[in-house]
Amino acid sequence: MNVLGRITSINVRKVLWALDELALPYEREDWGLPLRDPKVPEFLALNPNGQVPVIRDGEVTLWESTAILIYIADRYGSGLLLPTDLGRRGLALQWLVWQATELNPTWGYAVNARLRNTPGYDDPAGVRESIERWAAKMQILEEHMATGGEFVAGAFSVADIALGLSLHRWYAVPDEKPDFPALSAYYLRLKQRPAGARWMGAETP
Repeated sequence: MNVLGRITSINVRKVLWALDELALPYEREDWGLPLRDPKVPEFLALNPNGQVPVIRDGEVTLWESTAILIYIADRYGSGLLLPTDLGRRGLALQWLVWQATELNPTWGYAVNARLRNTPGYDDPAGVRESIERWAAKMQILEEHMATGGEFVAGAFSVADIALGLSLHRWYAVPDEKPDFPALSAYYLRLKQRPAGARWMGAETP
């Protein structure tokens, strides 16, 4: 397994966490700015979007972190990263897709302003609006986790990897934010996993 991407990318860390959960050997190549420009022909031949991560696994080349997580779980996980029961599997995939399509888009302005210090992201109203939209989505997850399950779909799954990294980013952003007790406990459980602790470090928000 060859993983192309920089570890400062949250989507690359999703893949690395999944591989570490299964103790699968892999090699990683730094791609992605500012380390290595993915908009070059060599990389675009693998992913025409010019984004990380990309994996190469024998004859298989894949991009899009959500698809990669499902591939790893199905090919190597034997039920460890995605439930075999179709109902539980559907629930895990529901939250995995929700993280990518509903939760992720809310944090862009706040993360650029508060974590990355990106030029142009300096409007306090923009930050506040981003935090509020983000918090509204987090409330949905809080209510789900408050029902008492340890993980989002019962057993640990790739959905927890994606959501755990999202929680890590939430707690890394310095701003006034609501408290979510169920999510705080969930986040601590995920950080107790060796692979979770590795990829939710202070240096990689």
